[in-house]
Amino acid sequence: MQEDPSGERPGPSASPPETATDGGQPLYGSTAAVRELLLALAAGFTVPGPLPDKLEAREDLDKIIAAATEAGLLLPDGSLVGTAKHALLNTTAVPVIHGLQRQLVDKLVEQGRGLGELARELAREGLEDPRVAAELEQAADRALDTDPGLAAALYAESILAGASELPNAARRAQALLATGELDAAGRLVDRLLALPAPNNPSLGADVAAAVWAQRGMLARSADTYTWLGPERTGNSAPLAALAMIGVGDAAGAEALLTAARSSGSPTLLAVALSQAQEGLLRTLDERPELGLPELIRASDMMNAAGTALPMPEVPAVLAALCALHGGEPAVADTVLRAALAAGQGGDSARPRLFLLQAWCAMQQDNADDARLAINEAVKANPWKPAPRDQFLLAVLEVGLARRGGEVHELVLAWDRAREAMMHVSVDLYSLLPWGELLIAAARLRESAKVSHYLQGVWELLDRLGNPPLWSIPLHWAAIQAALLAESPEELAPHAAALVRAAGNSHYAAVLAEAGKAWVSVLAGRFDAHDVETAARGLAAVGMPWEGARLAGHAAARVEERRDMVKLLACARDIHPQANTPAGANRAPKPTAAEEPAMPVAAESSGLSAREREVARLVLEGRTYREIGEAIYISPRTAEHHVARMRRRLGAENRSDLLVRLRLALGEAPPARD
Repeated sequence: MQEDPSGERPGPSASPPETATDGGQPLYGSTAAVRELLLALAAGFTVPGPLPDKLEAREDLDKIIAAATEAGLLLPDGSLVGTAKHALLNTTAVPVIHGLQRQLVDKLVEQGRGLGELARELAREGLEDPRVAAELEQAADRALDTDPGLAAALYAESILAGASELPNAARRAQALLATGELDAAGRLVDRLLALPAPNNPSLGADVAAAVWAQRGMLARSADTYTWLGPERTGNSAPLAALAMIGVGDAAGAEALLTAARSSGSPTLLAVALSQAQEGLLRTLDERPELGLPELIRASDMMNAAGTALPMPEVPAVLAALCALHGGEPAVADTVLRAALAAGQGGDSARPRLFLLQAWCAMQQDNADDARLAINEAVKANPWKPAPRDQFLLAVLEVGLARRGGEVHELVLAWDRAREAMMHVSVDLYSLLPWGELLIAAARLRESAKVSHYLQGVWELLDRLGNPPLWSIPLHWAAIQAALLAESPEELAPHAAALVRAAGNSHYAAVLAEAGKAWVSVLAGRFDAHDVETAARGLAAVGMPWEGARLAGHAAARVEERRDMVKLLACARDIHPQANTPAGANRAPKPTAAEEPAMPVAAESSGLSAREREVARLVLEGRTYREIGEAIYISPRTAEHHVARMRRRLGAENRSDLLVRLRLALGEAPPARD
């Protein structure tokens, strides 16, 4: 049966047609009273009650119910058979159905009973009634903090029931944001904040600020709170402070905190937010180590509160970043795991928490764990990651490729990161990714393409007074980039900054010593013991890959064989997996003497696992020294491996060897012009 163009169901009368059938049998029984009962049940009434007044007044109501049951139209619990309900609703005029539903609402309200799940059914069936809309909004308000997905559905149904969109727009936008509807939340809150006198402007500003932050535009978050003003910011002052500090306006944040008056009680949530901004401010002063415990406690209380509040950054992220910047990736990982278990920040925060967990694993040289965490981040939610998270994900891929020595993968990852960085701006909470890009750009000779972003990074730190905690990792990255670029003049100011910070920071002291060791190694004038100490120091602060790399480079340049063996042993000790590709069979550790390396069991290609490692590096065009640095063997041992492969594969010259190595590794030879 086709619908009327007006959108109403066909049927001009209040009573259902006599001809409607179910499986060839008369659907409504033989009496008008039975038909009236069935229609009431289809509209939402229940047996034994409540029922419409006319039916309840009948003395033969029990007989009417019995007749409907005997006809097979009522289930044992008194509800209407589904096919019968469907037929009735589709063959009865909409105004008739809605009239009955309003009678039902009247009765429930008179009895002081809530509508419960019935309100959702009535809204979905198109009934517009302010009482239904109000009940749905109240239920959504109750669910918002703990189940934003349910809240979003309830708010949408309240609109179907006739609620106005804007009076409760801030809470609706909060629910949409928490369920990943970034664009929908942004559009709704834009409409709200454009009003001359918006309802709940503080929450509206919180949502708008969180949307901007997830877009990677934290400066717009700070602007939102500046527009709101201290008199309307109230309990959102700590959130405003997080945004302002994140873009380098610590003075503005402190002024706002002083001017804004909080009227809330000291709940878990309120204390968590207060401690988050206090801990963040502490990371900027001369005793930044006091900030981390504050931020961890803020994260603990946020976990206990169980609230998915819109925030520029959740406390767990702030605590993890503080720990990572202080050389404590294991602490950061613990905080992130607790936050994920507690659901801190709701579904929208899960990808970021997983990505930072991947960063912790990458920094600690656990590439497999990093990729597992990345996979969890990607599948955490059904929607596309926000630009801020896409940027972090892209830089993680750069970092993993760089540490894995995979040049081709590094180039591909760099291209993706270049695209991702165009969608975000610089802020305090993205310094680690920018540091990684600084090194990768130098490695690929692409520094000019990120120079303007990095200028913004240094300007941001300058506005904050160059706080040591946040500056130290970036100075270390700049030293690595200068070494790759062979630019001593660019290295000097960053090395000096680490030396200055070393008096109050063990992490800075370790990096300063490592920086000095690198300079001495590249200059060819170094003490093996000092280099080993520096390398092991890096491993102790959660940077084993960097430590092993330093020891490996030194081993390739040392003159004394005893020192070479010692440095190679150090490199293997702190970075045992070397650069063996993920999934490849690990070769046994060579002996300390190592010269010459004994062959291990060969694969079907005729090459051992170690020889396959060397072969891959040969095909990348690496020299013997570069091969040794990559997998922590001496250049002489690398030369032995290549000579043995040439004999085993029967290669007559280097060109022939390259072709045979590609075949042995299952790679296609390069196409000829």
